[in-house]
Amino acid sequence: MTQPLRIAIAGLGTVGAGTLKLLQANGAAIAARCGRSLKVCAVAARERSKDRGVDLGGVAWFDDPVAMAARADVDVVVELIGGAEGVARKTVEAALARKVHVVTANKALLAHHGVDLAKVAEAAGLTLGYEAAVAGGIPIIKALREGLAGNTIRRITGILNGTCNYILSTMRATGRDFADVLKEAQDLGYAEVDPAFDIDGTDAAHKLAILTSVAFGTQVDIKSVHIEGIRHISSLDIQYAEEFGFRIKLLGLAERDEKSGGIVQRVYPCLIKPDAPLAGAEGVVNAIVAEGDFVGKSVYEGRGAGAGPTASAVVADLMDIAAGRRVPTFGIPATELKALATVPVDQHVGEYYVRLRVVDRPGVFADIAGAFRDEGVSMESVLQRGRSEKSNVNVVIITHETQESNLLRALKRLQANAALLEPPHMMRIEDLA
Repeated sequence: MTQPLRIAIAGLGTVGAGTLKLLQANGAAIAARCGRSLKVCAVAARERSKDRGVDLGGVAWFDDPVAMAARADVDVVVELIGGAEGVARKTVEAALARKVHVVTANKALLAHHGVDLAKVAEAAGLTLGYEAAVAGGIPIIKALREGLAGNTIRRITGILNGTCNYILSTMRATGRDFADVLKEAQDLGYAEVDPAFDIDGTDAAHKLAILTSVAFGTQVDIKSVHIEGIRHISSLDIQYAEEFGFRIKLLGLAERDEKSGGIVQRVYPCLIKPDAPLAGAEGVVNAIVAEGDFVGKSVYEGRGAGAGPTASAVVADLMDIAAGRRVPTFGIPATELKALATVPVDQHVGEYYVRLRVVDRPGVFADIAGAFRDEGVSMESVLQRGRSEKSNVNVVIITHETQESNLLRALKRLQANAALLEPPHMMRIEDLA
């Protein structure tokens, strides 16, 4: 009889407990599908007495996850602690040093150290599984690394952070302001007490850097991701975008630049058409579009976080290990991953949304038009809205296609104009049709 796959879990929070529940609930079906049973033999967590709603009878307990990885008699360590450094990194390194497989949901660790860890794992013939690190219950790593492996990927576009998607979706549906909806997201448990990791785009950037490596065969390079968050998005921007026929989404985008051959990686809020594949993804869901030369567009959507979806992804990696299925960590051997040739975001060419809060007086629009004209930026559509008792108005502009550096120079000119009452608000318009 085939021996069970022996598992140690570091971290018994929401995902760790969810993984145990899934294994206990569906153990028989899992064993039938991968040819052997999956058995949790050891766990490491801080509070031993906490009721997690799972049976820990017969499971060895460790207070120190690094010690567990170094000593527990297991085949695979599941790291669910989080963070790019500290205990999480030491736990993974200890497991690999003992020639033990690793499964992790830690996108920060992979974004900063994934290539180095993959080299160690592959040299030892081990699996470093991380389906749970990107988009929770969406099997996007397996899809890119295996299902679409015959394609040359042209572009990856995704809603990679459910918190931001919830905030922007709710703002659009209710007309409420950012701060109000953020507070609601925190009350519902969708956002952390300190939400910066989500709303400033860092979480989405970590995931995008990983996807870029798998899709394009490059080294994971988080430092090359251009990152903007959603703090500056107001209910006015949501409203004006709707008037022009767009929706605002925080997207992660990675694509090859045809001129330079480099890869553009960017995370930012942008305007997309309502009929775009990602436009209908609302609430806390994630959604990803992969574009390949033979398959065309392939769309993936599902819950991006939480106990169930993330545990599902963890167990999928464990089942591959149990069945002996192994592929290179990022699709090709880590030693063959190419250094990422980056493309500055100011070389981006496209249409743009610009909102300017100005004093409502003669000559101001002529100044705006002159700054745009002098930098070679053509205006496609203009709205003027919101005159107040103080004679302040919003001038909202949709540009024709232009290079971003031209627009940035025009906006810098305008910032010197006394009629401008606050810094310009600019977002890209992405054609995802």
